[in-house]
Amino acid sequence: MFAVEAKNLKKTFKTKQGDVEAVKDVSFQVNQGEIFGILGPNGAGKSTTILMLTTLLRITSGSGLIQGLDVEKQDKDVRKKIGVALQDTGIDNLLTGRELFYTTARLWGLSKDDADKRSEELLNLVGIPDAADRRVKTYSGGMKRRLDLGLSLVHKPEVLFLDEPTTGLDPGSRRVLWDEIKRLRDAGVTILLTTQYLEEADELADRISIIDEGLVVAEGSPDELKLMVGGDVVTFTFHSDESVLKAQSLIQGSEIENNNLRVTVENGAKMIPPLLATLTENNLEVVSASANKPTLDDVFLQVTGYRLEGAEEPSDDVEEGVLN
Repeated sequence: MFAVEAKNLKKTFKTKQGDVEAVKDVSFQVNQGEIFGILGPNGAGKSTTILMLTTLLRITSGSGLIQGLDVEKQDKDVRKKIGVALQDTGIDNLLTGRELFYTTARLWGLSKDDADKRSEELLNLVGIPDAADRRVKTYSGGMKRRLDLGLSLVHKPEVLFLDEPTTGLDPGSRRVLWDEIKRLRDAGVTILLTTQYLEEADELADRISIIDEGLVVAEGSPDELKLMVGGDVVTFTFHSDESVLKAQSLIQGSEIENNNLRVTVENGAKMIPPLLATLTENNLEVVSASANKPTLDDVFLQVTGYRLEGAEEPSDDVEEGVLN
């Protein structure tokens, strides 16, 4: 049995300008005990997919299963199985970290003693025991994210949903949260996270589903996805658009990106000299040349036609938090 299963999920929103298909057709399966990443730009439908699978948004068509339970027909049972940490935490800044853990535990039905014990466990798990009795409004952004992660674990969920868990964090805080997420996976928790950070998906995810414009365009482990590119990526940089256009006509299968010419070949380092010779023989001045192993950025470019960093912002017709 899969921990999470999405089957042809679709979500359409009604707006004054007409219907908006936030999620057009998304299907994937998440194995027990793995970290599954949903990678895509703002507006791709990542958050909308998460909201449907966590019973927080009605599905237009298709279905979702959590540990074999239907998210619409068995929503109460599903909520007992899952933990959710969304982009907007909604944490009460006037309470202390300890008070938040204790209150949440009591709401989940734990006794006073058990709530105290669970609060202490989670304060240590997410690494904020020294700040336990400070008001949350004094916490840094990274500490608030870790607190929110801990709150989603109070009832010991089998499946954890993390929506853009490190957005807005500095690199150091991001690394700390990555370590927490890995520890949870190693403890047997199944984790489904959304991200628009290529490095994060590569670092954390056992498998990745790339979503663009509400559709799954590629899926596999990071290594499997990189194999799709089919070799090393050789990049030549030129001074002008005119030069790069001429260079493209000389090198078969090459692609232009700004003033760069990219071509995928076997053994990139070995291929640079003959390719460079072809360019110089045609009076083209090359500013720089490099050969690199494929990255998730290269995969994203191949399957979508653009780089993730260049994605457009979501439309104003639908709330940004829904379409992310």
